[in-house]
Amino acid sequence: MKALEAAGSDTTRKTYTRHGAKGPMFGVNFGTLSKLQKRIRVDHDLALRLWATTNVDARNLAMKIADPAVIQPGDLDQWARENPMPMCNLYVASLASESPLAAKKMDEWLASSDVKVSAAGWTLVGVQANRDEAAPDQTFTKLLDRIEKSIHSAANEVKSAMNGALIAIGGRSAGLRKAACAAAKRIGKLEVDHGDTACQTPDAIPYIDKLWERSEGRFPSPAAAERSRDSMRTRC
Repeated sequence: MKALEAAGSDTTRKTYTRHGAKGPMFGVNFGTLSKLQKRIRVDHDLALRLWATTNVDARNLAMKIADPAVIQPGDLDQWARENPMPMCNLYVASLASESPLAAKKMDEWLASSDVKVSAAGWTLVGVQANRDEAAPDQTFTKLLDRIEKSIHSAANEVKSAMNGALIAIGGRSAGLRKAACAAAKRIGKLEVDHGDTACQTPDAIPYIDKLWERSEGRFPSPAAAERSRDSMRTRC
């Protein structure tokens, strides 16, 4: 906590606040958190104690150093529900994806009426589309149908997570690229309120096309390229 406090800045606190962070915070940037993660590696007991502080920066670090092999279902649920800010959904989703609970949590979180948990569920869909090579493509085809039917009526945070899931599914395989782009075309223009930030909602079809262009010649798909890299929660 002393190290986090020393690394905090007013500028980062203001940035995190604009991105929806609530609660006590020092304002530690992600670069510093990554350096701390590389030094600590995995320390699940420390992660639990950091989460218990309710400090935004401590919780962001907790998600980076937690052990996915031993994390409890209730802790994953709590962390998804109490995640300090939407932009860190990828941390808790990546943690869930690396755990033995991934498939169960994806189903449970998608069924949740809690906006934050539902958003974490759709973020987990995107992570699973990239990371779970063994899952049948049909699983994600069905989820594309759910996205298409409900994205426009979804809560703002959920809508953004759905769009990210749509893009990730489009990078899983050639067949799902075609299906995701067709769904995106039928969905049409997507309006997401990003508040007082510079964030923009990516247009799914051109974004999917860029993912395939970047992976072409080196990997069979953008998902395969993602699997060749470290987890999102530890590299970012």
